[in-house]
Amino acid sequence: MKFAVGFQLYENGEEPFSNIVAAYREHIGEVFFAWQDIATCRSAVATRHGYTDWTAQSRTEEELRAIHAMGVRLDLLFNANCYGEYAISQKLENTVMSVIEHLQEAVGGVEIITTTSLAVAHAVKKHFPLIEVRASVNMRIGSVKGMEYVKDLFDSFHVQREYNRDLAHLQMLKEWAENAGKRLILLANSGCFVNCSGQIFHDNLVAHESEICEMQNMKDFTPYVCWRALKSPENWHMLLENTWIRPEDLHHYEGLFDTVKLATRMHTLPGMVIDAYVRRSYYGNLLDLFEPGFGRALAPYIIDNHSFPENWFTKVTSCDKICHRCGYCKEVLASVLVNTEG
Repeated sequence: MKFAVGFQLYENGEEPFSNIVAAYREHIGEVFFAWQDIATCRSAVATRHGYTDWTAQSRTEEELRAIHAMGVRLDLLFNANCYGEYAISQKLENTVMSVIEHLQEAVGGVEIITTTSLAVAHAVKKHFPLIEVRASVNMRIGSVKGMEYVKDLFDSFHVQREYNRDLAHLQMLKEWAENAGKRLILLANSGCFVNCSGQIFHDNLVAHESEICEMQNMKDFTPYVCWRALKSPENWHMLLENTWIRPEDLHHYEGLFDTVKLATRMHTLPGMVIDAYVRRSYYGNLLDLFEPGFGRALAPYIIDNHSFPENWFTKVTSCDKICHRCGYCKEVLASVLVNTEG
């Protein structure tokens, strides 16, 4: 398996991301990135609260050229959950065309477009038929039906996170994908809650973050389901019921996926995350590997990654996923939760 890792534009004093890619080059097959201030499922790259870093584009292009020269495939993201009034517009189509054409000249081109938008997928297929079009994980495609409906638009699919711990289901999806000439991608280190009731709400917030950040917003409201729940320690067991895969368990997915995505675009230590999954081992707070990580939500407690029971993976990949009737994750939490202050 190779890794697809999320690009970060370095700031003063930070290590260029291309150096991290070079250090793990034999393990990295793809780097995914957003383009400047175009809406994606994360914050804007160049402009915050009206202040623009005018060097961001040139520095990004320099980094992407270096990564592309290593033979790493570049994956451009158009994966915002909402493009507002431009959702099916010629303007959006022209924007997509313009960015791709520019990157062909500036960095040597992109090999993959990942999107949540059927309109973007259509535009790329029409104008750039040699580029692989990939369905974003935020589309929540986790069934053969879901892939069949849009197989004319997409060449590869991020599998819905909720099926990460169902190996039999993943095998079924893989068999269909192989027969259909499609590829499946696994997201290994999402910190997001399983079956999150606020995902659509949250994804829409992020898509419109540049406008929302300029509003006078409610001071007493936490808009994220996960952070609201984790305010209460009685909900901390929910962290273990999610979709992430420990580095030590990744080998179980050999043969199911040739590419594993690691969310590192917003992580403070992307090199640490990549190293842990490359080595298939990590000593420390398990939450520090995820995006979002929730470390500060539990502090001073941590979840000790090497305290998990030997049957952890077997148990969570064979259970019925009806968590409210089961106490296993609560029991495991009691054994892996460590108070670092004593």
